[in-house]
Amino acid sequence: MNSAITSCEHPNPLQRCDGVISSHEGDQGSKKDGQLKSPSSSHMAYGILDIPPWYLCIFLGIQHFLTALGGLVAIPLILAKDLCLQHDPLTQSYLISTIFFVSGICTLLQVFLGIRLPILQGGTFAFLGPSLAMLSLPTWKCPVWTLNASQVNTSSPEFTEEWQKRIRELQGAVLVASCVQMLVGFSGLIGFLMRFIGPLTIAPTISLMALPLFDSAGDNAGIHWGIAATTIFLIVLFSQYLKNIAVPVPVYGQEKKSHTSKFYLFQIFPVLLGLCISWLLCFVLTVTDALPSAPTAYGYLARTDTKGSVLSQAPWFRFPYPGQWGLPTVSLAGVFGIIAAVISSMVESIGDYHACARLVGAPPPPKHAINRGIGIEGLGCLLAGAWGTGNGTTSYSENVGALGITRVGSRMVIVAAGCVLLLMGIFGKIGAAFATIPTPVIGGMFLVMFGVITAVGISNLQYVDLNSSRNLFIFGFSIFCGLAIPNWVNKNPERLRTGILQLDQVIQVLLTTGMFVGGFLGFLLDNTIPGSLEERGLLAWNQVQEESEETTKALEVYGLPWGISTRFCTSSCAQYLPFWPREGKVGVRHLSLCPADSEEGPRSAADTRM
Repeated sequence: MNSAITSCEHPNPLQRCDGVISSHEGDQGSKKDGQLKSPSSSHMAYGILDIPPWYLCIFLGIQHFLTALGGLVAIPLILAKDLCLQHDPLTQSYLISTIFFVSGICTLLQVFLGIRLPILQGGTFAFLGPSLAMLSLPTWKCPVWTLNASQVNTSSPEFTEEWQKRIRELQGAVLVASCVQMLVGFSGLIGFLMRFIGPLTIAPTISLMALPLFDSAGDNAGIHWGIAATTIFLIVLFSQYLKNIAVPVPVYGQEKKSHTSKFYLFQIFPVLLGLCISWLLCFVLTVTDALPSAPTAYGYLARTDTKGSVLSQAPWFRFPYPGQWGLPTVSLAGVFGIIAAVISSMVESIGDYHACARLVGAPPPPKHAINRGIGIEGLGCLLAGAWGTGNGTTSYSENVGALGITRVGSRMVIVAAGCVLLLMGIFGKIGAAFATIPTPVIGGMFLVMFGVITAVGISNLQYVDLNSSRNLFIFGFSIFCGLAIPNWVNKNPERLRTGILQLDQVIQVLLTTGMFVGGFLGFLLDNTIPGSLEERGLLAWNQVQEESEETTKALEVYGLPWGISTRFCTSSCAQYLPFWPREGKVGVRHLSLCPADSEEGPRSAADTRM
């Protein structure tokens, strides 16, 4: 990321660095009064505790929304087919708006009450595997008539009940699994689990989030491979070949009124640019009738007029609300599958916390902050289940990477991003616009995104000894079984019948979720086959996950807002809560940490030192 960082030659109050407008470091008037950057965050234009100007917060908040846009939009579109909604783009737009809205709420909760780092929250691909496995059960397979666009009446009560009962089943599973995540987070149990979960468990788990989705991505891209290949080419071109190319843009400053400055457009918006250009290409081919107009012809779904009525039908404003699809239902099969996804999501989020802290120059997150972050993510999943996104929430790794590009690590920017998400969720036309993206364009985007997720999982192997035959066996065997076993179970479901329907469904959902199969085998083999801590990568892994001391700086960053943590610091009960901030060590404390202390006798020099 450092290759994208350029120096700003002119000391203007407003200038563009690293592709974003940022204030000059000497311009303290635009920051919080009396608040200076810490030495550890000197490489940032704005540190985690700084408050940039309001217009910069809005601009960067929109940028974070656009960075997460691909993942947020992809999840409802992937679920649409198994929810029997492939021919109902209007309802797809409602799901997209709902996931925007809930992601905004969860982002604000995480920034104010959770880990308190500038991390965006959104839908997670970890939940897709078990969700699709559950919807593939005979009970939930879509009727044949819903697969034929000519037989689907999207306004009929019969069709509405078909898709709503499926999403209610997903809602119930997410609601129950979220309670498990909250328990693990707020009880501090996550710290105990991390002793046994290392890179050889995480690598196959994350890789198998995306690998089994190749079929869905291939089907969408196969609608018109020419359009899909164009989308892939554009995204790869912008994100890999042109990422260090700066585009001159006009900028207005106080000292230098009108001038041009550098903006790394391709590095910041590669997916959005690729989608828009491919979308425009499909529009041109539709207008010129280069694409077939017969519904059964190859390439028909690449036309932009097949979903054109969605924009006119969608309301300008629509407020998502809990229970909008009806009362959630619960089944054991769905719950067990989503719990497996919750565990992998928690492990991935802990890595994001540490990466974000390093990028913004904050101390490594202490135990109580991690516990609180995981607990709030569980609360976010609870809200996602109540609102009916068909998914959960997790921390977005791509937005953590954006912090290093923009060099703005302020929490207020993510607060602005959360507000942007809320507004986008309420503005119904936005969701409708994304629901009209031609199918092969979506397929091309899926192929790129799933490839990146697989690579992210494999990258965890950098901590282990790859010259060890033990490690190579564990990873290779876990990945292969994570693909082979679900494939066999899908083809032979009758071989696993025990006579107890609920048990049969639990077994089938778990064994058809490649992420669970690969992660479980990696966990089992890594903890039973003899190997040194260094060979297993646990020494390097634990060093990366090293917890910070409870210093004054850590309390300032990770303490609860509005004085919540200090008002109850004298309470004996609060100090034993695993998610409650602790006082600093060796007598270091804030003067305002516990106002009640002012009534005590004289303090020593160590007690009064800032």
